[in-house]
Amino acid sequence: MERSIVHLDMDTFFVSVERLLNSSLNGRPVIIGGTSERGVVASCSYEARKFGVRSAMPMKMARMLCDHAVVIQGDMDLYTRYSRMVTGIIAESAPVYEKASIDEHYIDITGMDRFFGNLKWSSALRHRITRETGLPVSLGLSVNKTVSKIATGEAKPNGLREVALPGVPGFLHPLSIRKMPMIGNRSYQLLRSMGVSTIGTLGSIPPEMIERVMGKNGIEIWRKANGIDPTPVMPYSERKSIGTETTFETDTMDIPMLKNILTGMTEKIAYKLRREQKLTSCVTVRIRYSSFDTHTLQQHVPYTAFDHLLIPAVHGLFERLFTRRMLIRLIGVKLSHLVQGAQQLNMFEDTPEMAGLYQAMDRIRLRFGSKAVRRAAGII
Repeated sequence: MERSIVHLDMDTFFVSVERLLNSSLNGRPVIIGGTSERGVVASCSYEARKFGVRSAMPMKMARMLCDHAVVIQGDMDLYTRYSRMVTGIIAESAPVYEKASIDEHYIDITGMDRFFGNLKWSSALRHRITRETGLPVSLGLSVNKTVSKIATGEAKPNGLREVALPGVPGFLHPLSIRKMPMIGNRSYQLLRSMGVSTIGTLGSIPPEMIERVMGKNGIEIWRKANGIDPTPVMPYSERKSIGTETTFETDTMDIPMLKNILTGMTEKIAYKLRREQKLTSCVTVRIRYSSFDTHTLQQHVPYTAFDHLLIPAVHGLFERLFTRRMLIRLIGVKLSHLVQGAQQLNMFEDTPEMAGLYQAMDRIRLRFGSKAVRRAAGII
């Protein structure tokens, strides 16, 4: 059966949320990120992009390119709440959906055309999201995740694009290879040095040559350039999580030691998040007393993968849980409500030093093992 995959992307998501709260920003160039010159751009409006402003650009350069832009530090807690609102609307309507990032979803509606008409259903969902949240959303509908995602890009801003199976080659071939998922700056420069500028040219190269030049990922890129992508929509579940726990040989009430262990646990699983390029928005702490009574408590947090933001939440939950002053047999930490998306250079802080520190520590861990660099407080 021919698949029907929807890709939904919230247009300039952070900017759109800010404009909901402050209508004076409408139509004006807006830049969100670290507000000092040493900060970086997390997001920007289409009006700012016309001046060359881009995400991850140093704020100093962005201000030079668009000196009349409104600069906002941003509020990840606010954006997380609106992301959950959008996901909730999709969950009420969609048979199978995947939350790919804070502002991006895939939906598998294969077979629904027998009842509703896929384009009609998709359009109705898009309008419902805008009606209930006030946020603009672009949508692509096609036969697989790759083509639908590219179609969404072509539908922006605030549009809808359907690409049926017979029209896939004609849609993809004229487009720049920059439109292709998996092609970053390095791959783009490599392909351009080979004289490849369009997706059609990329798809016409013998796959063996692409593999020799780009390695094993080259074959996957070649397939996608030819509109081939069997990747399934992975059902999203708020239960998707990563965690760890430990049972003590001797039950304990040593609070400083317990907090140090929780710090180490959080540091360990936060590193796993960053390695898998995921973010969490829910922290859970679990304790089991010597009587085997087990208690858990969770807290929603803005999407993050940074230890220094997660550890205070973990400690706070532990302090709220440990009320019986009994010996503890087990403690554990779990991070859940995971979405794909690397932390964007500590985007709302004034300096990128913290993000640079994490990147340096993670490179050391990747080379020498996860225990090569640890917080002193987490070492027992």
